[in-house]
Amino acid sequence: MLQNLSYWEKKNFFHADVIIIGSGIVGLNAAIAIKSESPKISVLVLERGFLPSGASTKNAGFACFGSISELIEQEKLSGTDGLYQLISKRWRGLLKLRNLLGDDAISFQKNGGFELFKPEESDLANECVAKMSHFNSLIEDIVLQKNTYSLTNSKIDSFGFKGIDVLIENDLEAQIDPGMMMKALLAKALAIGVQVYTNCKVEELLQENNSTLIKTNQGDFSCKRVLLATNAFVNELLPNLAVAPGRGQVIITKPIPNLKLKGTFHYDKGYYYFRNVDDRILLGGGRNLNFKAEETTVFGETPLVQKALINLLEEVILPETHFEIEQKWSGIMAFGSSLTPIIKEIKPTIFCAVRCNGMGIAIGSQTGQEAGEMVMRSL
Repeated sequence: MLQNLSYWEKKNFFHADVIIIGSGIVGLNAAIAIKSESPKISVLVLERGFLPSGASTKNAGFACFGSISELIEQEKLSGTDGLYQLISKRWRGLLKLRNLLGDDAISFQKNGGFELFKPEESDLANECVAKMSHFNSLIEDIVLQKNTYSLTNSKIDSFGFKGIDVLIENDLEAQIDPGMMMKALLAKALAIGVQVYTNCKVEELLQENNSTLIKTNQGDFSCKRVLLATNAFVNELLPNLAVAPGRGQVIITKPIPNLKLKGTFHYDKGYYYFRNVDDRILLGGGRNLNFKAEETTVFGETPLVQKALINLLEEVILPETHFEIEQKWSGIMAFGSSLTPIIKEIKPTIFCAVRCNGMGIAIGSQTGQEAGEMVMRSL
């Protein structure tokens, strides 16, 4: 089939000024940033799958910037100033996403975010409660409000939880529909002239003078600049980047009559997360049970994680409530020792914007824009 390309096809479909590899939240935001700023620059996005392949349409849809226990761990890694910059980037990214697409287009719902603690986790709970004022002060001039985090134990019974005695609320946390988000981003990109080709797997990058040849399963493309926005899959084309994949396993129930739970919820330092959606409970996480097994780009599930998710549903989230699992899936995220994304020029004509550390919704738009601006400056 590759030998049957016409003159017209080779001339019109296989070259662009900028080619972006990966049609997820970062890739499409980068394309939109470039095309919005410079309409005459031709921008083409190549996607290996029929839909974005990593986590952009497979995540839980949390519009969040960190639970207290997560921020404690992140402050240890990045320091207070570094954490401030990180939260600022996440918050700006969420605002950018909402401003770009509009709340209705992404089903934005601000129902609050909550972190749960069992009695046996009292040491962690006490540390988190003690740190609330510190983090409230730290983020006050970012989010422009006081007391974002508060102790709301009175809501435990209203949610129907069992075995939980401490609940910390973040009243700015919200939820979105990732599928709607990606459809809206794609529509925005196409409307301003970005071309997107799916089922086009990039196999090799070859530099030629001041351009790049991109070999794919659909034929050879050429461009002046190429941006890799493939997140966890980036090492397939750019080995040795400090990026490690992290698989997130997710389950969702069938509709539950009179569901009490509403909001986004974090448990065990954010390694478990759940929310309401369409009268269902969506629950994911558990990669901390076996980090090595979940450090993979292979989609799938494991009995260890699946059992832990079901136990959490039965014992804590939906005690004495009948439920059935309707669907299971997994998404592939990217992590690293540094909490900031890698946005850099790897070599002349080749750039990357990867490693969202499980915060793609919060930092994807900002990361994409920064990457797009970086590529434009090089042209």
